[in-house]
Amino acid sequence: MAEKIALAWSGGKDSALALYELRRKNYEVVALLTTITEGYDRISMHGVRETLLIKQSENLGIPLLPVRLPAPCSNEEYETRLRAATTELKNQGIDSVAFGDLFLEDIRRYRENNLAQIGMKALSPLWARNTVRLAEEFIDLGFRAYLTCVDTQALAGEFAGRLYDRSLLAELPPTVDPCGENGEFHTFVFAGPIFSRPIPVRRGEKVLRDDRFQFCDLLPD
Repeated sequence: MAEKIALAWSGGKDSALALYELRRKNYEVVALLTTITEGYDRISMHGVRETLLIKQSENLGIPLLPVRLPAPCSNEEYETRLRAATTELKNQGIDSVAFGDLFLEDIRRYRENNLAQIGMKALSPLWARNTVRLAEEFIDLGFRAYLTCVDTQALAGEFAGRLYDRSLLAELPPTVDPCGENGEFHTFVFAGPIFSRPIPVRRGEKVLRDDRFQFCDLLPD
């Protein structure tokens, strides 16, 4: 019998690839754990509307477990709310949460330590994969995604709103990880092998926040 687990879901390519890998390894993902910023009703950091997140969840057939965070949010408040959500999962008999982490060891240890405090485990199905090959695999598998947020200290704001494809990969500066693992950019996946059908979406206006983060709004089509 497949082990039932939860997945930390951002709506982006790393969590989508993690779900793909988990299903290949015969895990059953029964909940999508997603942080949402209160007052904005958008996925934290990615800036994607909650309405599109719900469409992903419905398409995947996996229920959402939203963790609503205030803006701004202290690390203490973040940990308190996340612990409440993961404790809820633990009480349902779920012992593991999977993440799309690739190579940031400090973040991996942070997740493992926090979950261990309530007797849960952290899984990293993509850990230590070569990010150049992983980016190409994402595209080859038929996934499609838009860049929703760009850190302009690492990458030109013009990349916000672009399709994540080989043309984009070829234009990334050598200092930018092709999977954006250092926070250079974030994505929203609207099609691919994990979905029953593509999610109709169109690009909206672009907005610069905090004189640093260039967002491209995505709208249900």
